[in-house]
Amino acid sequence: MQYVVRATLLTSAAVLIGAVPVSSAYAGQAANAFVDQAQVQADTAAQASWRENVRQSAPRGEGCYHASYPNLKWDKVACGPVSGYHSSRRSSAARLGEQKLRSSGQQVVGNGFDYAIQAPGGQLISEVVGSFPTVSGVTSEKGANVPFGSGESDGITGANQYTLQLNTNFVDQSAACNGFSGCLAWQQYILVSDDVNSAGTALTGTSDVFIQTWLENYGQDVDGGNTNICPSGYTDAGADQSGQGDDCYRNSPSVVVANQIPITQLASLKLAGTATANGTDTATVTFGTQAFSSSVRDSVSDIANGWTQAEFNIVGNAGGSRADFNKGASLTVKLAVTDGSSAAPSCIGPNNGGSTGETNNLSLGKCTASAGSGSSSPAIQFTESD
Repeated sequence: MQYVVRATLLTSAAVLIGAVPVSSAYAGQAANAFVDQAQVQADTAAQASWRENVRQSAPRGEGCYHASYPNLKWDKVACGPVSGYHSSRRSSAARLGEQKLRSSGQQVVGNGFDYAIQAPGGQLISEVVGSFPTVSGVTSEKGANVPFGSGESDGITGANQYTLQLNTNFVDQSAACNGFSGCLAWQQYILVSDDVNSAGTALTGTSDVFIQTWLENYGQDVDGGNTNICPSGYTDAGADQSGQGDDCYRNSPSVVVANQIPITQLASLKLAGTATANGTDTATVTFGTQAFSSSVRDSVSDIANGWTQAEFNIVGNAGGSRADFNKGASLTVKLAVTDGSSAAPSCIGPNNGGSTGETNNLSLGKCTASAGSGSSSPAIQFTESD
């Protein structure tokens, strides 16, 4: 019956076309427009398929890599300088600033108020892919410093200053802690819209991808964090707020994705993080027809042996800052997980959800979880809007 109706419509259209004089030029334009639209749809589907396939084939060796549509082959490229980026972790002191904002009626997502994905009991996460399936009404974003702890955040401010962060849970008894009691490992897979140079003195004007690893409460502090007691390759961020050690961090080499990416291209970005025991951890970004990755040895963090939760969102650019969206902005956030199971994960939060100290000014909607089926991975999805 459906075929008959469709044929009738086509026949009727043919009669009308035959009854009304139509120039050959107009008919040709209409035909070309139809072909062009079909081609655009085919190209869009092909590129989406490529982004999924190229991410799955990302190299697991150390270093920096790049792939370009339609090729699935990754080429090793020169890594950029190590980023001078320094994020903030959520903390009870920092949440005091957040509570002040909430009490004044301002919305805040992040700094312990976010959704996170929880793998089913007993399962360890090996990969999470963060994306924004729906982006609507987003015309601008501005980084802003806000009350943070007993003072103010010290992030990068201005138009298009933001980070995409995919953050692990805090892992106790990580081998990277070298036996120090109370030490916690934590890892962030980061795309920063405007990176900081290695010296921390200037912005690069480029959007870069890298991994930031933390060892919190490492070692035994003897002088208030003035002496670097961190493992080789780590920077000492000072004495831990609650323990006897220092907080240590290190950044993997950066890979330049593009010149500073405007917020209006947010829907084109996907950020994935992987962790492989006795192997490498990789941050991968796909952006349109390009893909980039940066990898480090998992032994730097040993995160693969304790990764059970993940947070993904868009927040401020470093230092506890906030990403402020325009009025009417709305996002759908999705975290797809690989954990050796097709069972549905859990939504954790929003209270005490997530681990980043950076925030945005959106309001969280509901979080839903779905099991894996066929080619789709288990996932959670939620909305946030202004």
